[in-house]
Amino acid sequence: MTKRSGILLAVGATVAGLMTAAPPPATADGGARPAAAQLRWTACGTKAYPRLQCSTVTAPLDHDNPSGRRITLALSRVPHTAKTSQGPLLVNPGGPGGSGLTMAGFVASALPKAVAASYDVIGFDPRGVGRSRPALDCVPRYFDPVRPDSVPGSPAVERANRNRTRSFAEACGRKYPDLLPFMDTVSAAKDLDVIRRATGARQLNYFGYSYGTYLGAVYAKLFPERVRRLVLDSNVDPDDIWYDANIAQDYAFDARHKAFAAWVAKHDSVYRLGTDPAGVERAWYAMRAAVARHPAGGRIGPSELEDTFLPGGYYDGYWPRLAEAFAAYANDGDQDALVAAYERFGAVDAEGDNGYSVYAAVQCRDARWPGWWNTWLGDSRRVHTKAPFFTWNNNWYNAPCADWPVAPLNPVRVSNRSLPPVLLFQATDDAATPYQGGVTLHRRLRGSSLVVEQGGGNHGITLSGNDCLDAYLADYLAEGVVPRARHGRDVADAVCPRTPEPEPPADGPAAKSARPTDAGSRGAVLHRMLGPRA
Repeated sequence: MTKRSGILLAVGATVAGLMTAAPPPATADGGARPAAAQLRWTACGTKAYPRLQCSTVTAPLDHDNPSGRRITLALSRVPHTAKTSQGPLLVNPGGPGGSGLTMAGFVASALPKAVAASYDVIGFDPRGVGRSRPALDCVPRYFDPVRPDSVPGSPAVERANRNRTRSFAEACGRKYPDLLPFMDTVSAAKDLDVIRRATGARQLNYFGYSYGTYLGAVYAKLFPERVRRLVLDSNVDPDDIWYDANIAQDYAFDARHKAFAAWVAKHDSVYRLGTDPAGVERAWYAMRAAVARHPAGGRIGPSELEDTFLPGGYYDGYWPRLAEAFAAYANDGDQDALVAAYERFGAVDAEGDNGYSVYAAVQCRDARWPGWWNTWLGDSRRVHTKAPFFTWNNNWYNAPCADWPVAPLNPVRVSNRSLPPVLLFQATDDAATPYQGGVTLHRRLRGSSLVVEQGGGNHGITLSGNDCLDAYLADYLAEGVVPRARHGRDVADAVCPRTPEPEPPADGPAAKSARPTDAGSRGAVLHRMLGPRA
């Protein structure tokens, strides 16, 4: 579950071909040595992550027909430097549709040095994504402005949105009839095992955020004996794949939007939008109504405005910049400020088109969606009355699944009693993957440990500046140690305080210098990796 991929990052490096290489060194678990690794890595470092290496591996398009057509998966790696390796640590930022190539560099640089040194940290582009081949792009520039108003205030607006989403599904079916039947989480999980075999490892370590938690849980269900360590951060509810999960998001993102309004009201001396959170929220909806009548800069209508402010529900470090644009428009009629915010937070580029195509392909294939359009309409109307910020936007984002050209599968039941200790992280006020998802997965994975960020609302909470959370992560990756609650499985095994809310720039909203709340922070970098919508 992801946010549109105008916020995704790419490695931007040449990918090497597949070749046989020397066997890897001894691993910390002392397991029997499998066949030699099959990957040849070449340097592809970036300024931010100079130690990155790249490679590729091929996998069956259809894992039930391993001698049939092959696809190519793009990989990245920061190799271990310790004398004893703990093996590969595959990392995934979410999605479906999120590119994971730069995430290897991010995780290796954000973990304590001694911990990172003991792993080969491996990022990858899942099937259909980024530098993997073939890559999907059903409708280039699908999100170009100005789109119809997401809220169908008239039958004509509803028809425009419905026709648009139906045409997307039809275009995907025409363009990729041979690929769509194999764009699903089970196939992606089996790809993980292809990567494991190619590294020469007997077991896999895995660290996934957001949709990556579901991908990891499905892998663990299919291959429990091949799991060594499993970290899942910001967990998808495995009982809500995927229609119900999106409805839960509608309520949760509305709550986060209210939290943003309360923060703006708290800092009225900076933004001059009033001290009453409800009044600030009304001002935001007045701005929405204004751009519905006259799109700001000819580009920002109500749907684009929602896209612009949605990232604030993922990461509160964006709140100062979003509030600055909000205040500039509401107080001074500054349309350029909204356009700049849209370009920074909401616009979708070619990488985003790819991410959204994969998002739709996987979610529409993974599980059954309502086949009767009136179900979609009735649910969205009902939810919108209580959660107006995001409901209709989310409805249209997922609506291609109502007309998807490939029949759905049945979701995997990820309950598991055969795993080593698993470490789960969850924020209580996460909007993209609401808190109940962490609780449900904790129950489903017997022996798992749940660490909760109390009062936290950000999505993807480890390696984002919370030392309490990161200490549990480091202990687990270093030694396999997990916290244990004294009372029952329904309570968290450990609780950490939330990271502090951001502060406005000390010298006012016009400040341009980099600050911890700016897009260069660790939290912002992680959020930009979290895929099209989760």
